[in-house]
Amino acid sequence: MLVRALSMGKLHHAMMATCAVAIATAASVPGTLVNLAAGGGARDAVCFGHPSGTLRVGAQAEQRDGQWTVTKAVMSRSARVLMEGWVRVPKTE
Repeated sequence: MLVRALSMGKLHHAMMATCAVAIATAASVPGTLVNLAAGGGARDAVCFGHPSGTLRVGAQAEQRDGQWTVTKAVMSRSARVLMEGWVRVPKTE
C-alpha cells in the first residue's frame, strides 16, 4: 500500500503520526477500503510506503454493540542524527 498525505495544502515529506494511526485503525477493521488495500482479513498491523520510505503501524479494533471501537494503536519512529559537533570546556582552577 502506498500512502500520500497533505499538510497545510502541500504534500508531506514523510507521514504524519495522526494519519499513520488512522491508516492502521482503518486497516484493522475488516472490509474497509484500507483493509482491502492492505490485503484484507483480520490484521493488527500494516506496513505502507510514503515519500520518505516505509512505516509499520498497528491497531486493534473490536465490535461493541454493533459499533467498531479502537482498543489499541501502536506506532514507532526512528531517529536520525540532526547535529554533530564538539564542545570545549575550560579547565576549572
